[in-house]
Amino acid sequence: MNSIRSKTSLRQLIVMTAAIAFPVALQNLLTTTGSMVDTMMIASLGEKSVGAVGLCAQFSSLLFSSYWGFVGGGMLFFAQYWGARNHDGIRRSYGLTLSFMMIPGILFALFAILRPDLVMAIYTDSPEIRAIGILYLRIVGFAYPLQVIASAMAALLRSIERVKIPMISGIVSVITNCLCNYVLIFGKLGLPAMGVQGAALGTVIAGLVNVAVMALLILRHKIPYVLEIRSHFRWTLPFIADYLSKCFPIILNEVFIGIGNMMISIVLGHQIDEAIAATAVLRTLEGMVIGFFGGFSSAASVLVGKEVGAGNHEEAYSRGWRLIYLCSGMIAMVGIVLLALHSPILHMMGLSGTSYQIATGMLIIYCCVALIRMANWCMNDTYRAAGDSAFGSMLEILFMFLLVQPTIHIANDLFHAPFLLVFLLCYIDEPIRYILMQHHMYSKKWIQPVSREGLASITAFREKYHVGKPLQERFHDWKHRR
Repeated sequence: MNSIRSKTSLRQLIVMTAAIAFPVALQNLLTTTGSMVDTMMIASLGEKSVGAVGLCAQFSSLLFSSYWGFVGGGMLFFAQYWGARNHDGIRRSYGLTLSFMMIPGILFALFAILRPDLVMAIYTDSPEIRAIGILYLRIVGFAYPLQVIASAMAALLRSIERVKIPMISGIVSVITNCLCNYVLIFGKLGLPAMGVQGAALGTVIAGLVNVAVMALLILRHKIPYVLEIRSHFRWTLPFIADYLSKCFPIILNEVFIGIGNMMISIVLGHQIDEAIAATAVLRTLEGMVIGFFGGFSSAASVLVGKEVGAGNHEEAYSRGWRLIYLCSGMIAMVGIVLLALHSPILHMMGLSGTSYQIATGMLIIYCCVALIRMANWCMNDTYRAAGDSAFGSMLEILFMFLLVQPTIHIANDLFHAPFLLVFLLCYIDEPIRYILMQHHMYSKKWIQPVSREGLASITAFREKYHVGKPLQERFHDWKHRR
């Protein structure tokens, strides 16, 4: 099944992957480290503060889910147009991506700033945790539009293989966040101690710094596309329709999975306070695993999408399946390290007694599941970059609402299962989806170009390897015949 020979050797592929993955992984790791430092600082305020900020982070994750569909769709176009050297296409798709992303960014900011009580009422029934979360959200909401802008800029820069700029801006932002939190939470340098409000204000300041540093580096290195604002809005109706047709499955995926994860967070957030604190810490550590994964996922998206856009489909396929297995190997190593160091990490993050025991169990479960979970995620991102935005997205949505949600609600609400069993059942779909995603990978149907160069050679590729047309193309042909 892997009979296609690649012009890129495994050693060359590892070097190319490292060039993209390492800066992204380093940035993500530092961001996660910054989050861990924040958690340690907030831990001094008590477990209820840790739990409240952790639940607010779940609201931020829902924002991430609501705009990431456009990032995923945008990167599909960025990478393929980059391979085809279609500079005008990159500018237009970036402008469209940023415009759509700002809609949820502004809406979530308004909810956080104006009605944080409604937000916290969804996530927890603990009055103390809810009160602390309200204080935090009223300030951190101002960071949401900045997060959107930074995400769009970083996605484009990574797609055109300029990964060092978002890495540098991210490092500066993390350092700024840690310093501001230290000063503002504890009231240093003559400032009043603000507690969780200081942590929120530090996040806003760090967001401003992130966007500013990225823009300055873009100007300094004279990188096109990002700041060429006049060229961002030269859209045509066929271009918008093509963009939305590719983005729509990803948007559905991110929104519905965001809602599904919110429902899971509600179940986990209505446990004892120790379990809520343990969950908040686990989510921070999860960011470390995702940080390493994010580097490989970005590399796969760029290295595969670029070749699809250039019309080199055999090379794209060969790179795709090898990158997925490389990602799995790296995630396995990260999980082993995390398990080996779990005790000092959990203690440093303010957990002890019952909360420490719960967090240890959650971490063991997560590290075992992450190997399959991250492979599914990497395959989905690879398919998206190659043009197939529907298969993995629809699969994830169906399993979330037909299997995961009923299972955990029955276990928790009907049978009152132990907390760790409920947490384990949150990942019950991953092994099944892995088998289906692997089958799709070897079918080669996920290679679906959008560039002129890619479309010119796709028919010959499919005929050579007996690849049938994807379902959506067959549906389009059927409509055309009618």
